[in-house]
Amino acid sequence: MYREQIKVLDCTIRDGGLINKHDFSDHLVREVYKALSASGVDYIELGYKNSRKLFSPKEYGKWKFCDDDDIKNVIDGIESKAKISVMVDIGRVDMDDVKQKKDSPVDMVRVACYVKEVDKAIAMMNNFSEKGYEVTCNIMAISKAIETELNEALHQLEEQTSAKAIYIVDSFGSLYQETTEFLIKKAKQYVKTKEVGFHGHNNQQLAFSNTIESIIHGANYLDATIYGIGRGAGNCPIELLLGFLKNPKFDIRPIYDVISKEFIPLLNKIEWGYFIPYAITGMLDEHPRAAIALRAGKDKENYREFYEGLVGAQ
Repeated sequence: MYREQIKVLDCTIRDGGLINKHDFSDHLVREVYKALSASGVDYIELGYKNSRKLFSPKEYGKWKFCDDDDIKNVIDGIESKAKISVMVDIGRVDMDDVKQKKDSPVDMVRVACYVKEVDKAIAMMNNFSEKGYEVTCNIMAISKAIETELNEALHQLEEQTSAKAIYIVDSFGSLYQETTEFLIKKAKQYVKTKEVGFHGHNNQQLAFSNTIESIIHGANYLDATIYGIGRGAGNCPIELLLGFLKNPKFDIRPIYDVISKEFIPLLNKIEWGYFIPYAITGMLDEHPRAAIALRAGKDKENYREFYEGLVGAQ
């Protein structure tokens, strides 16, 4: 599946931070950045750019905020061709705190939004573009979008932004190959001057196969994480994606090293990956918050009761 246009974005620290309130140690972030840089990935996403007026640093770790100085500290001295990315949510970033690109180590800002928020996303994306950053739009909860509204959103994003890519995001891990194909083809109908991206969640163990499906139908921006780390069931594992792509610029060995040294021990501290409750919410096309709450409680293996609580006893 070699295709020169394909870009791989690793969001290990950003998506993984949703498990532990973005409180990763500088050591782990540095080791992740070092391994990913050596592997040849195109973008490394280190967290969110959130306002400290809305989120307390006493409650969240530094990768909830991605201050430029914190980023510079962890990447200092590491040779890398990868670009640095951060993500922002509508209404959660203070634009006055965002420096010009020339004064920041960040290269790209990804604006996450729902279809109904696309007008706000466009305004924010254009603001970041004016400051010199690359931008994308990540359309979340795509499985819940009304088709006519999605069509209009894609048209607006094509016509009114200078985005690098427009991402289809399977927030609930509910997509199958057919729905992935349908959505990528739909995006390609409207997005002519930008790339289409795909971000999959692994609730039904389909994140990797759906990513492959998106590649087949023309998606060139691909998200993944080391060992599939991410909130709930996690994401497409980057070690699988790099193995599939067969691009000689990628070296999978540094990823294996960091998994062995950092991520196997990390699994003893925080939980992620495929579990039945996440499969259930994925099949039902529901947000995984109920499954996350179950896994955090003492009855976390009570699958039937959880299922019947969502669909009703038969």
